[in-house]
Amino acid sequence: MDQNTRTWAMLLHFSVFLGYIIPFAGLIAPILIWQLKKGEMPEIDAHGKMVVNFIISMIIYSLISFLLIPVLIGIVGYVAVFFMGIVFPIIGGIKAHSGELWKYPLIISIIR
Repeated sequence: MDQNTRTWAMLLHFSVFLGYIIPFAGLIAPILIWQLKKGEMPEIDAHGKMVVNFIISMIIYSLISFLLIPVLIGIVGYVAVFFMGIVFPIIGGIKAHSGELWKYPLIISIIR
């Protein structure tokens, strides 16, 4: 991958953090970057699918954790989801900048 593609791939992973600043931006921004750049940079397609699958997985894990709050395991689930939501995009962005596609652990591959 050339430097420009690696930079966009890194930004795609890091764009998940926009959700901490603007509601739903962490969902919309990665999808926009992926859809707008995958035509001119084919390598972005794999990164976009990985990030979107990660976001969908985190939503599912958050819902399951919410349902399990009455038995207290949901609180542990929320803490795990919170830390995964911070650590995994950072690792993915760093790997993308070095030209690698990092498969996020524990993701559900919905979009292939």
